[in-house]
Amino acid sequence: MSEPLVARSGRPADELTVDAVRAGLLEINDLRIHPDVLCRQAEVAESLGNPQLGENFRRAAEMTQLDDDEVLSLYEALRPHRSTPDELLGLATSLAERGLPRCARLFEEAAEVYERRGLSA
Repeated sequence: MSEPLVARSGRPADELTVDAVRAGLLEINDLRIHPDVLCRQAEVAESLGNPQLGENFRRAAEMTQLDDDEVLSLYEALRPHRSTPDELLGLATSLAERGLPRCARLFEEAAEVYERRGLSA
């Protein structure tokens, strides 16, 4: 049997109700997804024959380690014509050093593809 679903804060999912929000009982980390939930979603996607979606969920699980501003900054860096290949590789190195290997690989791939397709800054 699998572990019960919990929020990033550790609060059980069955306590995440509209009434709890209205009563002011929840904090922002009660509403953030736990990385284990994303990994479970990855397993389901993969079991249904969608490994690419599974990889996206696993990368998202890694990203839960980052604060919102950094996530937005990373998305901005991935937009076409916003970053040089060296900048993307620098971000890849930083992500890898912090234990986010899937995210790092995405930036490495983006550096190569953007340069090849003329999408670099």
